[in-house]
Amino acid sequence: MKHIAGAVAVLMSLSGTVQAEGERAGDFDYYLLVLSWNATWCTLEGDDREAAQCDRGAVPGWTLHGLWPQFEEGWPSYCRTSARDPSRGQTGAMADIMGSGGLAWHQWKKHGRCSGLSAEDYFRQSREAYEQVKRPDVLRKLDKDIQVPVAVIEEAFLEANPALEPDQITMTCRANYIYEARICLNRDLQPRRCGADTVRDCRNERALLPAIR
Repeated sequence: MKHIAGAVAVLMSLSGTVQAEGERAGDFDYYLLVLSWNATWCTLEGDDREAAQCDRGAVPGWTLHGLWPQFEEGWPSYCRTSARDPSRGQTGAMADIMGSGGLAWHQWKKHGRCSGLSAEDYFRQSREAYEQVKRPDVLRKLDKDIQVPVAVIEEAFLEANPALEPDQITMTCRANYIYEARICLNRDLQPRRCGADTVRDCRNERALLPAIR
């Protein structure tokens, strides 16, 4: 029994390390810029919530999910910081690229506090990172939903951003839909190689990509 109790204690300790929250703000290795295909989010979640960003013509294409501080393995979250939380005006001002002020608030709480920046600087940097990545124009011209290998969408990003290398971007899927493009950036917002736990691509050969509404 002592051996079992000891093993359980070790596993709990390891689990706590992996899922730790409340790390020190500013202690991270690189950023992960996360872009969501808005039409996928609306299909899977937003329509049921009657989200304004899912109205026809509201927020097309790739929206900013967040700018996430990362470790080489794992990531910090809900960090301890002396920075003041953003005002409603500051979060609302991000709705044009994030879809809603509510998402901006959540991203600040979970990820922004870990950047070591003020809320104003974190949102400014998030916008800068979003705007410096060119989203493939060809995807905005879709007039119907398509099935496509995920690798094709990654190649479209690489073609639109010649400075980007294959090990600096990864694509994710959800429920057989192409969901996100994730791009790894250093603290100066320049592309860098993704960590081993981030670089894994979705390799679905027949993933769904909904057309912009």
